[in-house]
Amino acid sequence: MIGQEISAIATPPSQLLAGCVLPRVSDGAKVDLGELLAAPITTLLVLGTYPADFNMIEYGQKLRHYWPELQAKGVESGLVVINGSPESCRKLAEILDLPPDVELLSDEAGEAGRRFGVSTGWLPDSDLNPYLKLLGMLVGLGASATLPSVVTGYLGNPWGQSGWIESSLAQGQKAGRWPDMALELDASGSVTSNQFAELPAVGGWGRRPLELATLRLQTMLGVSLANWQELAPVDERCLTQLGGCVVVQGAQAKFSWRDGGICNTANFDDLLAAL
Repeated sequence: MIGQEISAIATPPSQLLAGCVLPRVSDGAKVDLGELLAAPITTLLVLGTYPADFNMIEYGQKLRHYWPELQAKGVESGLVVINGSPESCRKLAEILDLPPDVELLSDEAGEAGRRFGVSTGWLPDSDLNPYLKLLGMLVGLGASATLPSVVTGYLGNPWGQSGWIESSLAQGQKAGRWPDMALELDASGSVTSNQFAELPAVGGWGRRPLELATLRLQTMLGVSLANWQELAPVDERCLTQLGGCVVVQGAQAKFSWRDGGICNTANFDDLLAAL
């Protein structure tokens, strides 16, 4: 199963997360997630993973790209829970150039995600080294959507969407991350040409072959590995914990998703269509 999308949740997210108090990264103030989700506004909550993780970075990249569209569709508040220290959350926001009006919350132990019901990965209760558990998940153990999600990054999808991929590649390329040959940028950082769009036969696809895989390579080398010391998890349980997201309008969940594996994050075009 490629992730878990839910049109209706038996227990409102505000109740699932009631009493989950986390520090706001911007000022250290403690906030109750349940209270925030119970407010009579439309809120997007991302239950992220640890800062160096592919899924967390991909959620950040999608959020950066789609934030204006989300606001245009009525999303009034954006919250991102990151399973890392406040310092590592700030570092990730700086690296990805996240929208300044999106609130970041630090959750070093990953409590919010577990309350929401995200997957805790392969053999979460065993004494096996967490890095070995993570290695198992990379080949699909306890995370069945990992391999399909990775493979589609190489194969492409004629009906897919590549806008967020291009804008993320451009942001990374402008910041000096490699690979840096896919796009040509002008002095302002705007894309003037995309090599993937010029591929024969498949250049007109919604998402071209190797396009997403190139972004993920840029993410691995230029974000995760290059900044591992600053972005590594504090709590090793978070190495294998997956993420998710929910859009709440008052007490009603308009869209909800729980990741099914590594590189398996919510489709934000589906999210927008649900609003």
